[in-house]
Amino acid sequence: MSDQQNFDALETRDQHTREKEQFAELAAQLTHAKTQSTYFGELLKDVDPAAIINRDALATINVTRKSDLVDCQRSRPPFGGLTGVPTGQIGRLFQSPGPIYDPEGREVDYWRTARAFHAAGFRKGDVVVNTLSYHLTPGGFILDSGARALGCAVIPAGPGNTEQQLDLIRDLQPNAYCGTPSFLRILLEKADAQNIDTSCFKKALVTGEALPPSVRDWFVARGITVGQVYATADLGAIAYETSAKEGLIVDEGVIVEIVRPGTNDPVAEGEVGEVVVTNLMSKSYPLIRFGTGDLSAVLAGQSPCGRTNMRIKGWMGRADQTTKVKGMFVHPGQINEVVKRFAEIKRGRLIVSNDDNRDAMTLQVEVENSSDDLAKAIGEQVQSVCKLRGAIEFVALGSLANDGKVIDDIRTYD
Repeated sequence: MSDQQNFDALETRDQHTREKEQFAELAAQLTHAKTQSTYFGELLKDVDPAAIINRDALATINVTRKSDLVDCQRSRPPFGGLTGVPTGQIGRLFQSPGPIYDPEGREVDYWRTARAFHAAGFRKGDVVVNTLSYHLTPGGFILDSGARALGCAVIPAGPGNTEQQLDLIRDLQPNAYCGTPSFLRILLEKADAQNIDTSCFKKALVTGEALPPSVRDWFVARGITVGQVYATADLGAIAYETSAKEGLIVDEGVIVEIVRPGTNDPVAEGEVGEVVVTNLMSKSYPLIRFGTGDLSAVLAGQSPCGRTNMRIKGWMGRADQTTKVKGMFVHPGQINEVVKRFAEIKRGRLIVSNDDNRDAMTLQVEVENSSDDLAKAIGEQVQSVCKLRGAIEFVALGSLANDGKVIDDIRTYD
């Protein structure tokens, strides 16, 4: 199975060619970030851009995490020193909850979503209702720019105002929708209640929420094909769904890694970890190894649609599992540090509980051969790294779930 027409030839490159060409682009992006961005100038001061020629070399650069942006931007307003052009040369400036400020460069399809629209079946001449917000946050513009770059006409509807939106659907007869799946369903159900014909809708690109199979099937039963795009306000499109409906294809404008939460370290293929993205295209916001805080995993093999880039399984939760125990913050990175100090440990997970309303930590570790001496040594390292005591529980190899969790807070409060 293959899509009738790919967006461009980049999508069917063999992986060796893609890696070679992308890392050549990365060298230029690293040079730009190092010389034009205060933050990355400091982060990359000891990095030779020409030496970052593969993923192993890329993994030596520290991850910059979204969770750090609020503090970073407060200390160096407005963008924490991460931008690569003067503020006055940025096309738009947005505010997301936090607050976190996000820039939009002046390039056509800056957010690179035209490729995702194309994969979802959108084509030049489609009329698209865009229901993501255009107010302060970039969501509306992320989709708007891609649809218009593809040659579609866009109705900038934004969220809410359903009665007005039903009027424009009746009058303008759009054949396509982009926004969240839940709002599309709201529109269609309200139209049904008012006997408004919505058979004009034939296709949708959804984002921002999970798309359960039952919801997709509900749309398909109404004659609407649905694709998904995984995008963020920092990076734009990261990955998108194709006709194969088997995972999400990584966008050609980024390099995606999956790392162990709280660390810089890539995990094995198929293991759940944090999505870390390097943007090859944006000079305005040249994000290098940017930790999104989202969990996913690499899906093995090549997509039946014919595209050859890496696939990920989609959004699988949040990676930031920092918690507070007895008034002390405990971070995933600390638990990973303990685990890395023992060759015997294959995988570890900290369980935080509150039996009898008293916080307690138990580090579950997969080992082949357990012993009291090993338990004692691991416990000493837990106390040394976390400044808190924790019990050690040995568990069988392969028994800890592959869900990306390093800290599992199971406390309940009655």
